[in-house]
Amino acid sequence: MLFAGLAIYSALNVVVGFFIFFAAMGEDGTAFMIVGTVLLALSGLGAGIGLCFVRKPWARGLGLGLMIGWALWSILSAGFCTGINPGLYA
Repeated sequence: MLFAGLAIYSALNVVVGFFIFFAAMGEDGTAFMIVGTVLLALSGLGAGIGLCFVRKPWARGLGLGLMIGWALWSILSAGFCTGINPGLYA
C-alpha cells in the first residue's frame, strides 16, 4: 500500500501541479501558487497523517505512501512540484 500511496500522490501532484502552474501564468499567479501549495500539502501530509491514525494496516501503508510521495517530490524537484520553493513567489 505504500507504493500505491506514492503512485496516488504522484498522479495527484501531476494533475494539480499542471492546473496550478497554468493558472499562475495569469495576472495574480502568487495566489494560485499559495492555494496549490496548501492543497498539495494537505492532500499529502494531512491525509497521510490522518490515515496513519486509522487502525487498519492498509490505511497506515497508504498514509505513509502519501507522506513519502510529498517528501520525495519536494526533494527531487527542489520544491518546484510542491510549491515550497521561495523562488516561485518572487
